[in-house]
Amino acid sequence: MKITMPQLGETVTEGTVAQWLKKIGDPIEKYESFVEVTTDKVNAEVPSPVTGVLTEIIAKEGETVPIGALIAVIDEAIVKAAPAAASPVRATPSRNGGAVNPPDLLRGVSPAVRRLARERHVDLATLRGTGTNGRITADDVVAAAHEGPSAATAARTMETPEAKPGKSTYAAPVPGTTIPLSPARKIIAQRMVESKHTAPHAWTMVEVDVTSLWKWRASEKERFQREKGHPLTLLPFFIHAVVDALKAFPLMNARFTDQGIAVVKEIHVGLAVALDSNLIVPVIRDAGNLSISGLAIAAGKLIERARAGKLGADDLAGGTFTVNNTGANGSILSAPILNGGQAGIVTMEAVVKRPVVVEGDAIAIRSMMNVCLSLDHRVVDGAIASAFLVNLKKSLEAMGPTGAL
Repeated sequence: MKITMPQLGETVTEGTVAQWLKKIGDPIEKYESFVEVTTDKVNAEVPSPVTGVLTEIIAKEGETVPIGALIAVIDEAIVKAAPAAASPVRATPSRNGGAVNPPDLLRGVSPAVRRLARERHVDLATLRGTGTNGRITADDVVAAAHEGPSAATAARTMETPEAKPGKSTYAAPVPGTTIPLSPARKIIAQRMVESKHTAPHAWTMVEVDVTSLWKWRASEKERFQREKGHPLTLLPFFIHAVVDALKAFPLMNARFTDQGIAVVKEIHVGLAVALDSNLIVPVIRDAGNLSISGLAIAAGKLIERARAGKLGADDLAGGTFTVNNTGANGSILSAPILNGGQAGIVTMEAVVKRPVVVEGDAIAIRSMMNVCLSLDHRVVDGAIASAFLVNLKKSLEAMGPTGAL
């Protein structure tokens, strides 16, 4: 059977073979993952549609090919005795801290699982996988992390910069050297250039007094965390206000096409999430139907899955407008690049206390936040963009302790 590059998202036109999880001559069970593919949106393991033997590899690791292009051949006619699967054993570090996995097995660990292992400080060489044929899964890494790092992991954490929390998955930057581009970084670069060249970007901003909102959120966050199991940040309040503004100004929830401006009925909000080596935008679907509480839970789940490398292609497709919480990193002003096919992207910047002139020409200390909007000027003119931001500002400033989550 001829295997082609799968469609991983409605706007994705090509994919890069990140790594082959099987080699030529290996038996493959139906639905067993045999190759990992990278796009600008997601890393995904591709399951086999049939049971057979991998007889030919067309696309090499690191090669980028169009959707639908031939990448491999699996022969269903060849029957080989598959090696006995390892007995399911809950993943634990080996007692002596030594390696228990051969290099070939470690080679089959997906980038998402490797990233999770780095974040949790788990040495993959010390784990016993519970996946097919003993492969190490994300659940194995999480289980091992709960038992604490092995001696080998602890030693590696002391020796290598990339094992420390917060470090990039790229090699440590050294002045005078060139860091190779990962497949995802190459595609992101291409998409960003395409967006800037295709859509004429315009930019505007407003400042918002979120003093009442800040107090409301502070009074509710402990109860919400206890009852819902997710943190209550400023983000869901912001998304809720964005959704209301999109309903009032539907042209902001549109996209430019050769046939005209397509105004989208559904409101699917993309949420920019920064990972160690790239930025992805999972989508909160039908955000217009969710309460503030519902948005907090939906966003929390997406962010958790994004950082664990568990997002699928469907999680990253179909966004109609994007929100970026740049303030989480201390930013007070941003000019974001549009997500391809969308008319706008809005940022919530850091909340800063500063003196502000209030009614009666008095000066008071208020919690202030800048809100920045980049827009596709083919779709939206300045008047509509400004009205959208004013609506968003009023919604945020009206939120307070009398509101409902």
